[in-house]
Amino acid sequence: MMDVLGVGPDEAIPLFALASTPPSDPDYYRETVRGAWEHREEVDALIREAAENWRIERMALVDRNILRLGAYEILHGRDIPFAVAINEAVDLGKRFGAEESGAFVNGILDRISAMARKKTEGAR
Repeated sequence: MMDVLGVGPDEAIPLFALASTPPSDPDYYRETVRGAWEHREEVDALIREAAENWRIERMALVDRNILRLGAYEILHGRDIPFAVAINEAVDLGKRFGAEESGAFVNGILDRISAMARKKTEGAR
């Protein structure tokens, strides 16, 4: 929504809330949307690295933004296991994206989680 309308999270969150089912944890929802937006350069760089043969600008808007949310949760989520972040993103892809969105999101976020694990292990 933010890509399409050219607005930030403070404008988009209330609009999305009007158009869909309210999230079960509104505070976490707002935190994740804002965080993904504020860290989008970092997140987009990881998506570009993980998405072999795909330019982020050519990805479907829905897929790109689901990837941003999932990648943000992997990198900065509060104690959320990588598998849970990936599964939630895959579910969003299946619900709101094209037929192949779930598999597409799963593949890229799986690579991002492997990269994040490597980075974490290297920091020890």
